[in-house]
Amino acid sequence: MIEIINRQKKHKINKKRLEVLLGKLVDHYQLNDPDITLALVNNKTVKELNRKYLNKNAPTDVLSFPIKEKGSDDRYYLGDIIISVQKASDQALQEKIGLEKELEALTIHGFLHLLGYEHDMGLEKEEAKIKKLYHEG
Repeated sequence: MIEIINRQKKHKINKKRLEVLLGKLVDHYQLNDPDITLALVNNKTVKELNRKYLNKNAPTDVLSFPIKEKGSDDRYYLGDIIISVQKASDQALQEKIGLEKELEALTIHGFLHLLGYEHDMGLEKEEAKIKKLYHEG
């Protein structure tokens, strides 16, 4: 099950579009109906999480918390992706792209981290491949 939680109120979010994207990623990587939560938050919330879990006292655009375990209900829980919509909006303005495109890019980035991709281990190459597939297909 894919769950999208919008905890910010400043920006209108197309949750269905992000849910479809996550569904395509699940299909692409042939995952068997994992549970994934995508939370859309503000800078304050992401800063608190970044400080608590990564000892970084600053907001960031996306955090991923891989779980990769079966719960007591026998469901496979892949993990959580947390995106600061505020930070994504700032980055979208800088890059002169729409907020939706930036949120999609951050969702892909966060999802790949859930799968175990890291920055020094092929994440950027895989990310470019997935973005190309998604935006062309």
